[in-house]
Amino acid sequence: MPKSEKTLANAAHEYNVTHKDLPLCCPMPSMASWNSHPRVYLAIEKTGEAECPYCSAIFKLTDFNER
Repeated sequence: MPKSEKTLANAAHEYNVTHKDLPLCCPMPSMASWNSHPRVYLAIEKTGEAECPYCSAIFKLTDFNER
């Protein structure tokens, strides 16, 4: 993905993700992380939801019930 297409890290408080995004980390690889917090991996598989301990962003697994 070209740099200009990356989204800003921590630009939203809630993000929808799918199993294709796993393993899940914040900031995500598609985010410009140069000015963000250290990358942290989030366990989302069991509950379908995870919160980043650094920025409090909420990640929701949209295809949680499809697996």
